[in-house]
Amino acid sequence: MLEDDFTYVLRKAFRGLSLSPSEAATRAGIPEKDVLALSRGQFSADTARKLAPALGLDADSFAAHDTYEPAPVTLDAITRLKLPFGDDHVNAWLVSQGHTHLLFDTGDDTHSCAEHLMDLEMHPTVTFITHSHPDHVAGLPSLHGKKYGCEIRGTDPISAGDALAIGELTVRAIDLSGHDTPALGYLVEGLEKPIFVVGDAVFAGSIGGCDPSVYHDAIRRIKAAMEPMSDETIILPGHGPATTVGEERVSNPFLAGA
Repeated sequence: MLEDDFTYVLRKAFRGLSLSPSEAATRAGIPEKDVLALSRGQFSADTARKLAPALGLDADSFAAHDTYEPAPVTLDAITRLKLPFGDDHVNAWLVSQGHTHLLFDTGDDTHSCAEHLMDLEMHPTVTFITHSHPDHVAGLPSLHGKKYGCEIRGTDPISAGDALAIGELTVRAIDLSGHDTPALGYLVEGLEKPIFVVGDAVFAGSIGGCDPSVYHDAIRRIKAAMEPMSDETIILPGHGPATTVGEERVSNPFLAGA
């Protein structure tokens, strides 16, 4: 299931552009009642297609968003940790090769991440943090203990543009500021397929919510980061299912059509 359905896509576009539904309807030349119906969960491909250009969204992908679900990602090197986050979940991810285990983010409470690692009998070699929101960093204290003490890399000890060689893997830090600032994505190379860990910058079919002051820059950064990547590059988001660069180039209304 997607983290963001079409109503969230709409709300995030409204927020980023500082537009009300009535202003968006006027821009698109369609009745306000149609925009309100869409925002309240009554999907219409026709309304979505007509509204998309006024919001800077790709019309084809927004019109198909109600049925979009990325294909399952299967790669033995990836382990998804679905950690509790209120009544929902937040992702932490393990990327492994041999005795090298890279952990990305740590969940919304102190102990859940460490308990999952114990169940998996995995000791992270390095922990990377995408951004400082509590649901991604709250598990850090438990990783400093005697059993799980490991090197921590986040938005201070590593900077955009840095590359680290860890075992046979290379991790490149990429600026994905916008939803939070600073925020980093991590491109992991050296496996069967490249892996792009993105935190809350990108979700399958959506992006992280952004204030108007950073909205356009956030989308520009994401597109610039993805531009040299192959379609097969796996995207691991902070919430919702994994996806690929190729699928988001076609099916993400914020990113498609560029």
